[in-house]
Amino acid sequence: MKNRILVGAGLSACIAAWAAKDPVVMTVNGVDVPRSEFEYLFHKNSRQQLAPQTLDEYVAMFEIYKLKVADAKAAGLDTLESFRKEMDQYRRELAAPYMTDSLFIKTLAEELAKRGEEEVEASHIMFFKTRNADENRRLRSRLDSIRKELLNGADFTEMAVRHSTDPAVKRNKGNLGFIQAGKYPYSFETAVWNLPEGELSEIVESPVGYHLIKTGKHRPARGKVEASHIMTMVSPDAPQSEQDAAKSLIDSLYNVVKTNPGSFAEVAAKYSADKGSARQGGRLPVFGPGEMVPEFESMAFSLAPGEISEPVRSMYGWHIIQKHRSIPAPGVEETMQVVSRRVSNPQDERAQLMKTRQTTQLANKHKGKLKDDVVSSVVNDAKENGIDSTFFAKYTQSPVKNQVIVEADGKKYPVSDFIEGLAGIGNIPAEMSEIILRKSADNFFNAKLVEAEENWLYNNEPDYRNLLNEYHDGTLLYEISLEKVWNKASSDTEGLGRYFDAHRSDYTWTNPRVKGYLVQAVNDTVGARVRELLDSLPATSVGEIVRRDFNGQASVEKILVTKGQNPMVDYLYFGGPETSSKYPTVYLYDPRSLDTPEEVDDVRGAVVSDYQNELEREWVDWLRNTYPVKVNNKELKKVR
Repeated sequence: MKNRILVGAGLSACIAAWAAKDPVVMTVNGVDVPRSEFEYLFHKNSRQQLAPQTLDEYVAMFEIYKLKVADAKAAGLDTLESFRKEMDQYRRELAAPYMTDSLFIKTLAEELAKRGEEEVEASHIMFFKTRNADENRRLRSRLDSIRKELLNGADFTEMAVRHSTDPAVKRNKGNLGFIQAGKYPYSFETAVWNLPEGELSEIVESPVGYHLIKTGKHRPARGKVEASHIMTMVSPDAPQSEQDAAKSLIDSLYNVVKTNPGSFAEVAAKYSADKGSARQGGRLPVFGPGEMVPEFESMAFSLAPGEISEPVRSMYGWHIIQKHRSIPAPGVEETMQVVSRRVSNPQDERAQLMKTRQTTQLANKHKGKLKDDVVSSVVNDAKENGIDSTFFAKYTQSPVKNQVIVEADGKKYPVSDFIEGLAGIGNIPAEMSEIILRKSADNFFNAKLVEAEENWLYNNEPDYRNLLNEYHDGTLLYEISLEKVWNKASSDTEGLGRYFDAHRSDYTWTNPRVKGYLVQAVNDTVGARVRELLDSLPATSVGEIVRRDFNGQASVEKILVTKGQNPMVDYLYFGGPETSSKYPTVYLYDPRSLDTPEEVDDVRGAVVSDYQNELEREWVDWLRNTYPVKVNNKELKKVR
């Protein structure tokens, strides 16, 4: 909550700073309206009007608008947590495009597109990360020892099988085959593409682990393939009889589709052991290098579009492959879209690169500093004692809470602000605390720099400032109007009744209406039971009772209609032609003809609308008598 108040205070400070250098056209309840804001809204309103509106007409309307906003503030609507959350979110969304580093995204896209022109053969030895910083340091040290053994002549494949924690090592012995750009973590991919053929990397850290990478050959990228297959499943370790049966079946299926290629989808749907693709006529998702077992991949890429392969053996069984099309590697424009999506995903390393770059740039711009000594002190404390209630109390209640952890634009943020933001993480064991706290401190620093940049945008970007002010005041206007007019008019039963009684003569009908209840029942006995209920209970409650207790055997509908609006009422009351109903028993209860409405509900929509207008007029009169308004006509004349 404290952080949200600070954000609001920052916005107020920005408003004051800007207003000081922008001429005032109007002051409403002590709040100045700068000319730039008035001009922005005046011209925007002019563009939206079908008929031209004079400046004087708009000034009168604008004055009422600002009076309502003043009333919303007086009611404290701008201090509600729900409002602050909404404004914080809108402010972030509005500022985001200004902080998007388009040039860097384009650089990443060009890099990915360039890498996409080739495929690289790669092998790796991997250790998965843990949430324990000390354990991670031990893993790195162990991997460094393995690297030294490899440099001294140890066999990479043997070491991968012996040490790697990648589950796939049992199958591929550490060899990933030829890989495509964009399929692996950015740090891993960068190391692969930058390593000369046959060389061993330094230790590479990715989001999931630590890697030693060895590269092989480079070759031109083959893009992707769209294909279908028919499969007979058999393990290499299965008895020979099963091997022979699977081969015999795949051969017979091959003879069918070779003779009649058009039957491929039908045969796949009926006979393929891959039931997932069989439901699609054998069609597989588009795939690229490294996404299928090598034998399958090699054959699929070698086929011409439309060509059907002979049976191909893989570790899973036998396959007949029909290639549909080849898909070339994407160019820069297509890659831009891919990278733009990835940098918006917090889990992607490119997003972290963007954030790190943003932090560096904003820190330079706003003289920002993250106090490493304070962060280290907090980390060491947590590593020794864990993150628990005592930890939170120390950094939010004792004198140490005032230690400055972040500075930006001369503003100092105490460590208590940082710790209060961690309240939702619960108790954290000591061994996991360092990773969590250091990452959280980086995020806190970035958030304060972004906040500083948003304040700068407010003071220096008119479009940003005007949109933010418009949303702020528009939201307050909506909420106060709901409270004072819209909701009140529809929910104030007594007020509506008084208004209707005082204005009965305003509500007349050209044609008479029949009012009452249309009852429909499965037989006369049920219809009689409904009539008894209507005779003994308020009619407004009978409909609910019938819906609840009669199990669809009857219905009661309140009516207020003119002749021609309801065929059944026309038949029963106005002598119209007979009409059919799913219920044999149909009658009108207490029907009466009205020339004018007898109660509010007869013309509720019109009464609510008129009552709203009266409440609006009364409210505006009250606003004018309650909040002072001062108009600077000299400045208004300068509005173009």
